[in-house]
Amino acid sequence: MAASGEEVKLLGVWPSPYVIKVKIALELKGVRYEYLEQEIWENKSELLLKSNPVYKKVPVLIHNDRPVCESAIILQYIDEVWAGARPSILPSDPYERAIARFWAGYFEDTWFYGAIKILQVKTEKEKAEAIEQSFAGLSLLEETYEKSFKGKPFFGGDNIGYLDIALGSFLGWVKTIEKMSGLKLIDGAKFPLLATWAERFCSVATVKEHIPKTDKMIEYCSKVLQPKWHALNN
Repeated sequence: MAASGEEVKLLGVWPSPYVIKVKIALELKGVRYEYLEQEIWENKSELLLKSNPVYKKVPVLIHNDRPVCESAIILQYIDEVWAGARPSILPSDPYERAIARFWAGYFEDTWFYGAIKILQVKTEKEKAEAIEQSFAGLSLLEETYEKSFKGKPFFGGDNIGYLDIALGSFLGWVKTIEKMSGLKLIDGAKFPLLATWAERFCSVATVKEHIPKTDKMIEYCSKVLQPKWHALNN
């Protein structure tokens, strides 16, 4: 929990999985913060431009007037600054920490952008290729869970950790892609471990409130399923 006299603000936009990631981390650590919704397509606020003058993107964590940008960096910052608050987000073992960062990076930077193409491509061939690539990536994650985390409720062990947050923050988008495409991605028959994990993750009280509703996400997709999607997140 933030100490008395500390000021913590989060600049974000509600559908961004990268913003959701930071919200979940702050909630799990018990850090009190003020959330400031931003306009990131036009008329960006002076606070956002001042806090992230390089990329002008969200999320931005402002701790005692000092901004921290990029969601992965923010999570590490939260974990280190509030190290004594509840379980650690990042694994203490260097190898496990490296593995968690690797799979988080793969999912955020490669898998998700491939999955979103299912809704963007114009031909059936391109759609089939996007679906095949999405299933291949999920197969790799299922295999990783089985080999390294089987028997544990979360990728982080008994508690939600870095990889859980990184993957779980995209579940609202995954459900939206599934509903809009009529395709089940995290299929319990194909990926039983991932499906069980996703259900368990979304049932955690501090997580559940931050996963956006599918119908609301579908309404928003007319804006974000465009090249400017990259301006939304980091």
